[in-house]
Amino acid sequence: MRDGIVWQPDENVRRRAQLTRFLEQCGLDSFDELYRRSVEDVAWFTGQVLRYLDIRFDPPCREILNLSAGLPWPEWCAGGGLNIAEFCVDRHAKSAPDRDAVVWEGEEGAVRKLSYAELAEQVKRCAAGLRAHGIGRGDAVGIHLPMMPETVVALLALARIGAIAVPLFSGFGPSAIASRLQDVGARALIACDAFPRRGRPIVAKNTVDEALANCPGVAKVFVVRRMGAETPMQAGRDIPWDSLMAGGGSDATEPTSAEDPLMVVYTSGTTGRPKGILHTHCGLPVKIAQDMAFGTDVGPGDRVTWITDIGWIMGPWLIYGGTLLGATVVLYDGAPDWGPEGQAHDRLWAFCARQRVNILGLSPSLIRGLAPHGDHLPRRHDLSALRILASTGEAWNPDPWWWLFNNVGGGRIPIINYSGGTEISGGILMSHPLLPIKPCSFSAPCLGIAADVVDETGCSVRGKVGELVIRAPWIGIARGFWNDRERYLETYWSRWPDVWVHGDWARIEEDGHWYILGRSDDTLKIAGKRVGPAEVESILVAHPGVTEAAVVGVPDEVKGSAMIAFCVPVSPGRAGPGLARELQERVAAELGKPLRPERVCFVAALPRTRNAKVMRRVIRAAWLGDECGDVTALENPAAVEAIRDARQSAEA
Repeated sequence: MRDGIVWQPDENVRRRAQLTRFLEQCGLDSFDELYRRSVEDVAWFTGQVLRYLDIRFDPPCREILNLSAGLPWPEWCAGGGLNIAEFCVDRHAKSAPDRDAVVWEGEEGAVRKLSYAELAEQVKRCAAGLRAHGIGRGDAVGIHLPMMPETVVALLALARIGAIAVPLFSGFGPSAIASRLQDVGARALIACDAFPRRGRPIVAKNTVDEALANCPGVAKVFVVRRMGAETPMQAGRDIPWDSLMAGGGSDATEPTSAEDPLMVVYTSGTTGRPKGILHTHCGLPVKIAQDMAFGTDVGPGDRVTWITDIGWIMGPWLIYGGTLLGATVVLYDGAPDWGPEGQAHDRLWAFCARQRVNILGLSPSLIRGLAPHGDHLPRRHDLSALRILASTGEAWNPDPWWWLFNNVGGGRIPIINYSGGTEISGGILMSHPLLPIKPCSFSAPCLGIAADVVDETGCSVRGKVGELVIRAPWIGIARGFWNDRERYLETYWSRWPDVWVHGDWARIEEDGHWYILGRSDDTLKIAGKRVGPAEVESILVAHPGVTEAAVVGVPDEVKGSAMIAFCVPVSPGRAGPGLARELQERVAAELGKPLRPERVCFVAALPRTRNAKVMRRVIRAAWLGDECGDVTALENPAAVEAIRDARQSAEA
């Protein structure tokens, strides 16, 4: 049972599912039939999605999909007029004006709400204010804010005036902010004075000011007073948010086309050089809403949250998907494992209970950090409103998956596993509410995604580990990298003709369930044997003395490559030579002696981004004493120095 089917939809789940309604609209009887049609005739499927979302074009589009420029460069909804902000805000303000659109809770305990009518009014005011300051169609504008109501307003207002949003991690340092704003040619930035993290203020405005010393093209900075902190305001450049919003709103919406730029989202590549991924009005929001509706089963009035940041794709995912579907977007701004004494490690569960969250999205790393503090913590809170748990960001290990399933979901609700990327506008693989679920697996590809697993020759394989690829375009596909067409083609389209190579190892079992096994560029090859890091890390974290682990390969004169494991112990007192040997032998027993880690190092934390992804690239570089590349997305830069110190100690 531990590796078999552990959840199946009952009649109540089937009846209420958005996916059931979509099947009825399409006149089909089963998920398998729908999936087959969705990849065989992606234009038909996309037309059905647009109909389900009630998205209409003015003027109408000439055709759903045009591939005249080749598979890497599809044109969607050609000739159609579309400004996505109208469908995220205006229509709900008319049909359900009193419904909660945004509910926000800050780390300090403050709560704010906006109805759809109030959200529409604020978006209109923000749009009018931006226009009054010379910001308009085609202008790039950075958003450097924590997850708060103004973040939602800003994102939708920029879409409304036809500007290009550039979300930035709220924890970015000056150089990371500057490089991205320079690359996209930003004309303005929306920032805040400060925001709380673990009870102390992070003075974001100081960071912004330092970054903008190298960005002369940024003419305006709109400053939200999140904490009321005293920060310098540069005359002529810096505008208080309240002043921006002080004028009257305007009903005018910029008449953009379906393929007009909507957003440039920067993500780090394996080389460390950030990639500016371009998305459009008819691309990213439609794919997001599709996945949110048919995977996480979000519909009008549902209360959905994701523990995220605006600089990670899941931030725009939450905002665009939630509002496009008429749901209630529930935001938490703060550390999810911080609070008053005795309440830190169940802060997330208390938040979900207070806000009556229906769909909770998080990362496996967050659960690995919370689980050791007690099975009883989620049970102290009324989580009866939860009906979907969702996760993304990295591969699961079995023990934390089971902890979430049993202790948070009570064994009664599904964990919707979700994997894709910024370039995808959401998911490649996803569990679905109408399909059975196995631990740590994905029940199927996302609808409309022609996913496959292939060997080194590009041939499909089953029951074996291979490269995850996509064989046909989808509406959310990246429209390339900002001003870097060739790098985009080299990154995703150069391995095999007309095949998108995503950079993940995956496996399809005979029963149709899929597994992600880590980044293919993280693969270890030890004594001629290949192994994905996630497989080794699962063995390490299954030990009761280890909470987290990461493994990397480093050069070795004998083996060619040797495996180094970095483990976070349950407590400092557990770390030591005895536990290290035990972990080495555990891996050797399960994977074979050639894959025994050469060394096990204990560290207080692993270098990770603010969206909880462990940066193996950075770990390897730090251990080898190399340059670590772009580390500005790291939440805990001190962890990098701890890796360097571990190497020095090993050599002493």
